[in-house]
Amino acid sequence: MQERIIGIDAGGTMTKAALFDGAGQELACERQPNRMLFPKPGHTERDGEAMWEATAKSVRTLLENTGTPAANIAAISVTGYGSGIYLVDKDGRTVRPAVVSTDCRATEIVDTWRREGRAERNERRIQQRIWPGQAISLMAWFQANEPEAVESTATVLMCKDFLRWHLCGEQATDPTDAGIAGFIDVSTRDYSEPMLDDLGLMAWRAKLPQIRPSVELAGAVTAAAAVATGLKQGTPVVRGVVDVVGSSLASGVVEPDQLSMVAGTFSINSTLHASPRLSVMPFLQTPYLIDGWMLATEGAATSASNFEWFCRNVLDGEAARALASGRSIYDVCNDLVANALARDNDILFLPYLFGSPNGAPAGLVGMKASSNLGDLIRAIFEGIAFAHRIDIERLLSGSDAARPSCIRLAGGASRSRIWAQLFANALGLPVEVTDGSELGARGAAISAAVAVGLHNSTRAAVGKMVRVVDRFEPDPERHHFYSRKYARFRNTTTALGSLSSAS
Repeated sequence: MQERIIGIDAGGTMTKAALFDGAGQELACERQPNRMLFPKPGHTERDGEAMWEATAKSVRTLLENTGTPAANIAAISVTGYGSGIYLVDKDGRTVRPAVVSTDCRATEIVDTWRREGRAERNERRIQQRIWPGQAISLMAWFQANEPEAVESTATVLMCKDFLRWHLCGEQATDPTDAGIAGFIDVSTRDYSEPMLDDLGLMAWRAKLPQIRPSVELAGAVTAAAAVATGLKQGTPVVRGVVDVVGSSLASGVVEPDQLSMVAGTFSINSTLHASPRLSVMPFLQTPYLIDGWMLATEGAATSASNFEWFCRNVLDGEAARALASGRSIYDVCNDLVANALARDNDILFLPYLFGSPNGAPAGLVGMKASSNLGDLIRAIFEGIAFAHRIDIERLLSGSDAARPSCIRLAGGASRSRIWAQLFANALGLPVEVTDGSELGARGAAISAAVAVGLHNSTRAAVGKMVRVVDRFEPDPERHHFYSRKYARFRNTTTALGSLSSAS
């Protein structure tokens, strides 16, 4: 019986392909790394064709290792990181390396728009803030700096849309990705042509993809994609959602008293609203798939990607030893942090390896000769939790803010019980974790399951395919301790940011 679904998630560091049954049980997952390219300071790029090859390999290996007949796959769908940009020619091939959303090359352009008042004016039109890694900002940069790339571009795509083109040949996007790209008035779910005109981007209008529903068949696996992936030609391909929405769905976020928190490449913190938030303009705002809600998000590149950098560049030997012994690097770090929590620790970690909201540098502050590896990793866990708290405090400010009673945690940090408890203590709210290792891929699978009729609505699919497996209650005493340390974190960040600006 065709009740197997494949969800693909192309994230900041890895592309994952996961196999699910109709009840949402994650049966297996395969992962392939995505190599980040740094051609210039502040530029973060990706080879789109290499990402497709990694995706195809993940799917092929998934089918082979699980012994799943290709004919048993009812549908496949893709999610991926939001914004950044993929410029493709008339044949769908990239005209240059793709840009990842951590990119900062358009910072001066956005600063100019802000000084001129154009940023604020157009933020009202798209109901979210304008930022350098957003597609509209990058379009302006390419227009000014690489006109030959613009001339060669036939279509602008987002990450998941580029992979879906490889699967089934469709060049389109959905409202969730179009929202985060800054393309649309999220109230109307249509392109904001007044914004494009005001920012001098109307020449791009003909290159922007058609916006089609998220939960809809986009096409079928082509002959070429079948050869590359091992899938059966003709397998239904569902359009899917951006990863922020996918992770929220996979965390079971369906009510306004739940806060979705993704501790991954970005700190992503989201709440649901009946209409767009306007009292405090959110970092991101995009349509949701439940009851016409909007998903309002605050975030920055200040989350678990900083820990992954530390593991890759500092703990490389330790990680290899852990893998050789059958343990994950999270297991090793959990043990070290558990011991470190039993002693005093004044070390602060500033998680700004990929940029800071106010120019503060990344680094560890307050180390002593007596500090050991566990103390440093504990500080990293705490610093990332504090960065999330900054975003959450802004998200929960304003007259139209949500009032959450619990947090649903996804991303790499959700695999660590020590870190999940630390988040609860630092944020002062219960933290719940759902089953499975790859929630972005599960979000893609949820949209696929609805589109092919395994469930009759997205809400019903979430109810059947998502299960809470752990809950962490905040400890009042530890929350008080972390509130004091958080104040030092904010003061230190502000002071170092001011010094950096002055220099």
